[in-house]
Amino acid sequence: MKKLAFALLALTLSAACAFGPLVPVPTPTPAPTQTDTATPLPTPTPATPTLTFTFTPTLIGLKTPTFTPRFSLTPEASITAFTTFTLTASNTAPPPVKTEGFISITISLTDIYKAKGCEPSVARISAQVVDSTAAAYVLLFARFKSKTAERVGKWTKFDMIPLGAGTYIFDLSSDQIKDDAYFDAAWIEYQIVSTTQAGSEIGRTDIFKERLTMLACDPNATPSPVTATPTP
Repeated sequence: MKKLAFALLALTLSAACAFGPLVPVPTPTPAPTQTDTATPLPTPTPATPTLTFTFTPTLIGLKTPTFTPRFSLTPEASITAFTTFTLTASNTAPPPVKTEGFISITISLTDIYKAKGCEPSVARISAQVVDSTAAAYVLLFARFKSKTAERVGKWTKFDMIPLGAGTYIFDLSSDQIKDDAYFDAAWIEYQIVSTTQAGSEIGRTDIFKERLTMLACDPNATPSPVTATPTP
């Protein structure tokens, strides 16, 4: 019996040596399950430039200087020829006209309108001869002269009307003068000649220039009547 007990004890110790000490076996932890999640593709975002504002402070009481540009007044080309002009003021009386054989020559207006449209359209010209006994006829000659070009009309002759004491008159309008259709605004130049009964010339004036103006018939234009004075 003792041998049997000793055999069992030896067998137990042998098994313990073979298998080692008896320790608790740990419980294995399950491995985590991998879940595949779809990752959304990145959405392209446009690159917007960042606006940068620079603020300029306003200085109270500070005046901004003003610069005035300077220009050169030196001409690019040299002028080698000069033209001299004589300027006559509008209120300056024209030079006197020679009136040989006449005491005086007067005119009632300095501006008239082109006839048959506006008034006044008639200017009265008066002439007084030196020798009323010898003078039998006094003739008035008139023509147009352009104000914008070197162009003149034809002379037209008129017999002036005697009033007595060597005085003659004539009421002149533009439609009585030749070439009236070709002039709308112009000077009316005139000249006066006196003759004997036989036709001999005893008096002649120079041409009166820039003394009488014909205006175009414009309702907005205003003629300037003046008091006529005898020509020396």
